[in-house]
Amino acid sequence: MVRSNKSIGVSVDWGLKGKTALVTGASQGIGRTTAKLLALEGVTVFGVARRGPLVDALNTEISLENPNAAPVIPFSADFSMEGEPERVAAEALRTMGRVDILMNAAGGSRPIDFDATKEQWLEGMTLNFFRIRELTHALIPSMKVNQWGRIVTFTGTSEPRMLNAAFTAKAAIHVWAKGLSREVAPFGITVNSLQPGRIRTEQIQKRYPTLESELEYAKQEIPIGRFGEPAEIAALALFLASPLASYITGTVIPVDGGSSRFAF
Repeated sequence: MVRSNKSIGVSVDWGLKGKTALVTGASQGIGRTTAKLLALEGVTVFGVARRGPLVDALNTEISLENPNAAPVIPFSADFSMEGEPERVAAEALRTMGRVDILMNAAGGSRPIDFDATKEQWLEGMTLNFFRIRELTHALIPSMKVNQWGRIVTFTGTSEPRMLNAAFTAKAAIHVWAKGLSREVAPFGITVNSLQPGRIRTEQIQKRYPTLESELEYAKQEIPIGRFGEPAEIAALALFLASPLASYITGTVIPVDGGSSRFAF
């Protein structure tokens, strides 16, 4: 069915109605917006976050926009804990029967000093790489059985200006996802990564708390001249999750207003 999605301002049939999705980081920012847009397209969403009640509140927001939207099922989880990805995957499969789409949006920046401890590096790598890999690998067997799956991971810049354990982890994601995409392609599963630039989320707004600071950065670093909105990257994630993107896999796509300085 073709209908207008007010959140992204387009009318398109994504072919997603009736699908199921697991979205991590669903309580805020890009993850929250992605969960909302999926539900508005008729996708039943298993929304995972440390702050489960914030995910549950999303249903009220969605129903005001479309009373016939699919539900977002809230689930609280803490990916700093060992075994949490497997627990999340098992509960999602038990609740929905299958997971067609995985949106890996959990994670966070981890700036560190040159003399950072091994534990600091490990914490950043665990949250931003190991847990994503573990959750994805826990869901792939069921996707293989169903001969269909979409895996989209939100990562980060490949042009770091400082030491940051998250940047290192996200680079590992890109290499892992590329290899994985070749492994699972024969089963109708695609694997892609999206690199957010300065998207107006809680994390980014803490770094740029005033409009002046935001505009100053954008003027110097972003050719388009502004920060992005979560819906602008979530819309691309929806496309990659849809049957329309069945020939796209193993890619890393920046969504940064042109701020990346290198062509590849």
